[in-house]
Amino acid sequence: ALFYQEPRAPLQRTWSATSHAMHALRDNPICADQEYALVQDDAHRGVFSELSFDPKEDVSAPYLNLARPTMAVLREQGVNGQLEMAAAFDQAGFTAVDVTMTDLIEDRFDLGSVQGLVACGGFSYGDVLGAGEGWAKSILFNTRLYDRFSDFFDRTDTFALGVCNGCQMMSTLRDMIPGAAHWPRFVRNESEQFEARYSQIRIGQTRSVLFEGMQGSLLPVVVAHGEGRAEYSQVGDFRADHTLAMQYADGQGQPTDYYPLNPNGSSNAVAGLCSDDGRVTIMMPHPERMFRSSTASWRAPEWGHYSPWMRLFQNARRWVG
Repeated sequence: ALFYQEPRAPLQRTWSATSHAMHALRDNPICADQEYALVQDDAHRGVFSELSFDPKEDVSAPYLNLARPTMAVLREQGVNGQLEMAAAFDQAGFTAVDVTMTDLIEDRFDLGSVQGLVACGGFSYGDVLGAGEGWAKSILFNTRLYDRFSDFFDRTDTFALGVCNGCQMMSTLRDMIPGAAHWPRFVRNESEQFEARYSQIRIGQTRSVLFEGMQGSLLPVVVAHGEGRAEYSQVGDFRADHTLAMQYADGQGQPTDYYPLNPNGSSNAVAGLCSDDGRVTIMMPHPERMFRSSTASWRAPEWGHYSPWMRLFQNARRWVG
């Protein structure tokens, strides 16, 4: 027998009312109101997958029997995402090598010996100098390291990826990265809280070598950061061109400033960028945490063993050749 019937939205609003009131008192009240309003927004689809490519196609397959290029997985004190990152690049056909900043300072590893470099996520130096700032300054204020990183970025046979803390760090190195001078810095989230969410992403018509063939896709990805809001030093620095790699998207797949669909309040919904030639890519989301479908909190039936984010790592192997 049917005892009670009511649409979901009013029930969820009643259930969430106390949490919303606490949220508005503790954090940014505008963000709290926006999240609460989504409860009854019928246009809010949640996360979904609309791909411009076949996620089951392995574009790196022709290169797997040729060699396993070395991939430098860079970390600093406080970084915690190196294992997932190493696993993703390993599955794509690289030999992932753990490289600490101390290894570089003490000449135990030579960036000149590799074509690929990835700076991983976490909380270098506890973010006490600003997210990624301490990590970057250990390079900027060390003449020898400055020259070696500059040489790496200047080589046209290299590519680099910075994720989360690595994104924040590389954005601070933008003046030494060719074609990256317009990149923003990443500052405190507008919500004033650490945001750990499953967000919808739109991949732009980007020149990033890691997004080859993925342009135009809409898919979810993990985000986990407290300082991910893209902030440009001057009005007009933002460029809506091939260097805009990723944006946070709404239920219609359009870039959004609305919280929590945009988890940090980045203007123009900026989630990731690349250099002018596409060789260096930075992003706040964590594709390495869900390169396998089984680690995603939601997945589309057509994804298969690997999620669509595996294409990013396979693209890296194909680009190296």
